[in-house]
Amino acid sequence: MSKIIVTGAAGFIGTNVVRSLNEQGIDDIVIVDELGSDEKWRNLTTLRYAEFLDLQDFRNLILHNEFSGEYDAVIHLGACSSTTETDADYLADNNYQYSRDLCLWCLDYGIRFVYASSAATYGNGSLGYSDDDSKTANYIPLNMYGYSKQMFDMWVLRNGFFDQIVGLKYFNVFGPFEGHKGDMRSVVHKAFHQIQETGKVSLFKSYKSEYEDGGQVRDFIYVKDAVDVTIDFALNNKNSGLFNCGTGSSRSWLDLANATFAAMGIKPNIDFIEMPEHLKGKYQYHTEADPAKLRAAGYDKPFTSLEDGIRDYVQNYLMEQK
Repeated sequence: MSKIIVTGAAGFIGTNVVRSLNEQGIDDIVIVDELGSDEKWRNLTTLRYAEFLDLQDFRNLILHNEFSGEYDAVIHLGACSSTTETDADYLADNNYQYSRDLCLWCLDYGIRFVYASSAATYGNGSLGYSDDDSKTANYIPLNMYGYSKQMFDMWVLRNGFFDQIVGLKYFNVFGPFEGHKGDMRSVVHKAFHQIQETGKVSLFKSYKSEYEDGGQVRDFIYVKDAVDVTIDFALNNKNSGLFNCGTGSSRSWLDLANATFAAMGIKPNIDFIEMPEHLKGKYQYHTEADPAKLRAAGYDKPFTSLEDGIRDYVQNYLMEQK
């Protein structure tokens, strides 16, 4: 039976990864996180695991080589995921240095290492969304979160480690167990609660003539699909490299809002609001994963459609919450 470490295990994707492992009969899992003062500790109550370690304690143990290396895989999802975080030193330490230390520890012990990169590394999308190694250095992220992920991608690339480890550039992931994320929750989660409270959804206006209001597009991927890709690389697929983790199909915020109304059985009521000034210069109008490299590596399962993912999320999770 597999022995696995999952960092960021109380977070959104981390919780879903551990739940999926549990469903596969795997519970010999060390979960690592920093619980803080928000409500993400509640996610842990749904999980089966062998041990919980505080993030800083875990970092100290691996830095001083005081932690057993007898594990099959490390799924490294622990990071500050806020795209509006402005403390660059904190992001560099938490998202880059921590990842670097953990990667080296895994390589020393021959442990499979799968980590979360991000589509935020692609910046404004003007250079496309190719995960080809020859293009990685050209991308210019729009915020420090994206750059902290780019820093680690580039460190792995420069050191030639992508022949042994896996990085996944998650696109716009949505789904259950994200309620603790505050303003970083998916728009599906926000829209559901807006509809419950006001009967309508507010979307940002567009400030580019080629996009209608609400017509800005994203590659939305249901968390269950993102988790399946992640666990496949950790336990089954022995290919390595940096891969996009998206559907390859972009959909608009209007599509998302309409699908949320439909899942709730309510007639759409959508208005458009001004975008905050601090976002205007850092806003992505279009993201769409190029999945060719992922498919070539052997991942051939179909991705859940936006409508089906939202229906499952809304009807089987959000509407079930008391």
